[in-house]
Amino acid sequence: MSELRLFQTAHGDVNELVPRLAEVEADVQRLVEANMEALLGVRLLASEYGTGPVHAGRIDSLGLDANGAPVVVEYKRGTDSGVINQGLFYLSWLVDHRAEFEHLVRDQLGATAAAQVFWTGPRLICVAGGYTRYDLHAVREHRRSIDLVRYRFFGRDLIGLETVATAAGWTAQGRRKQPAGTPQPVCAGRERIAELAAAADEILLGLGDGITKVQRKHYSAYRRLQNFASICPPQRTKVHVYLSLNPAEVELVPDFTRNVGGLGHHGTGDLEVRLRTERDLERAQDLFRASYAAA
Repeated sequence: MSELRLFQTAHGDVNELVPRLAEVEADVQRLVEANMEALLGVRLLASEYGTGPVHAGRIDSLGLDANGAPVVVEYKRGTDSGVINQGLFYLSWLVDHRAEFEHLVRDQLGATAAAQVFWTGPRLICVAGGYTRYDLHAVREHRRSIDLVRYRFFGRDLIGLETVATAAGWTAQGRRKQPAGTPQPVCAGRERIAELAAAADEILLGLGDGITKVQRKHYSAYRRLQNFASICPPQRTKVHVYLSLNPAEVELVPDFTRNVGGLGHHGTGDLEVRLRTERDLERAQDLFRASYAAA
């Protein structure tokens, strides 16, 4: 965030808000944990979670993301070269103690959430004041799913978060061409809808850097630090895309966009977009970009 300058305007004048670090690491942890779903897209399960006498550690925050993946969050006030290794140490412990984590999820979120924990894609999120170039390189070379988030406080009541590096881990699916010889649907109508879904996938993955595609049983999620879109398997006549936008701030169009907040559906996001034609996909792209920018 060294290139970001933030100004407060009042009566035609501007005053620069100088970025600063927290006084102590606990200040960052308290703020993030109190607003974890809004800031990181993760539901908080436990703070300062002890890993037992043998492991003798304490995980800063344990959570569950929107796709059901377990999340370890570690905090550092400034730049600390040990934050990644410390987080990976705890992530390995977590993977080796699945039953204990699922019991925690069951207690906090219920049996259904515990049964749907996505162990294919456990994540580490580091929130720190800064990172070295060696940290950035190490993350990109690692097979785990890791996000490095840099924070800054501005003034008395503003915080900025910037994802400076992302490793997609085992759940990553970059932009890929259709393999030669891939079987195509027999029905021409279904083939057209399948091609429409593939085109939407290509557009979502191409919106910017650091996008991870997470494949779940009933949907594909697209995330930066948190989900901004999801696509369900194509139906016979349409493709459902769900976006993390507030439907109240979007002009809803009958049979194209719908508010599904509070309604049960696969995927994540409260704005449903129905794609039936290439024209639908074309007019949906502004919504795709808006959801990506807000994530």
